[in-house]
Amino acid sequence: MEQYKGRIAILGSGNIGLSLAKGLVKSGYVQAGQICLTRRNASKLKTFEQQGFVVGSDNAAAVAAADIVVLAVLPQQLNLLLNEINPSVDAKKHLIISVASGVSCKDIRSKLNTEVQVVRAMPNTAIAIGQSMTCMATDNAATVHLEEVTRMFETVGSVVKINEDLMTSATALCACGIAFFLRAIRAASQGGVEIGFHADEALKMAVQTAKGAADLLLQMQSHPEQEIDKVTSPKGCTIAGLNEMEHNGFSSSLIKGIKLSAVKAGDLYTKE
Repeated sequence: MEQYKGRIAILGSGNIGLSLAKGLVKSGYVQAGQICLTRRNASKLKTFEQQGFVVGSDNAAAVAAADIVVLAVLPQQLNLLLNEINPSVDAKKHLIISVASGVSCKDIRSKLNTEVQVVRAMPNTAIAIGQSMTCMATDNAATVHLEEVTRMFETVGSVVKINEDLMTSATALCACGIAFFLRAIRAASQGGVEIGFHADEALKMAVQTAKGAADLLLQMQSHPEQEIDKVTSPKGCTIAGLNEMEHNGFSSSLIKGIKLSAVKAGDLYTKE
């Protein structure tokens, strides 16, 4: 991968910010010294400082020294952060990347009072192992900047560009979705215990089976029903189990849960 020559500030170095920083360095996209990590208590970033990252608690100074600025705080903390960095933001120099749920590019620009280019990115917690599904959107960023953001987040998983009005939906399907699939795996492992396996065995079996199912779709590029048809024989045990789950609302409950999460995701940020 061609190395990025500029500097990156990651403001609010929680799980997502730190995972992105690790991915960018591990892939050779940048060296640790090109990334500044900030959080209110910078002493918690000691191990990252030892690895060569620049760390601190002064967000405005971090922005002033950077070319790309990643806003990685909670939506509830964003307005305070934007007020803090506003004097340091230069529309000609900076690209802003926001990972805050439910906050539009327009919202961010209205607080920064500038024509700065903003890209929204929505990764999920699998970013920690380089397996994120990151959705990104913009309303004003140049193609060259979108390509840069794509390159950045491809160091920690897959990236898809979507229309901005679908970003809260992406939050529900990809970010909240991690929890939904984890709960399905947990339920499968509990079923395994009920039919005779020890808890640790059942969990291992359910996890690997779920991983195999996902990899089948990714590598075969097939539809779930195609793969299901290969497992379901007439009067067989698989179709009996599937139909019992459907009679109890398996698919519809998952669909309803995703729809409700999308509604909630749109309400996380207040513009005041």
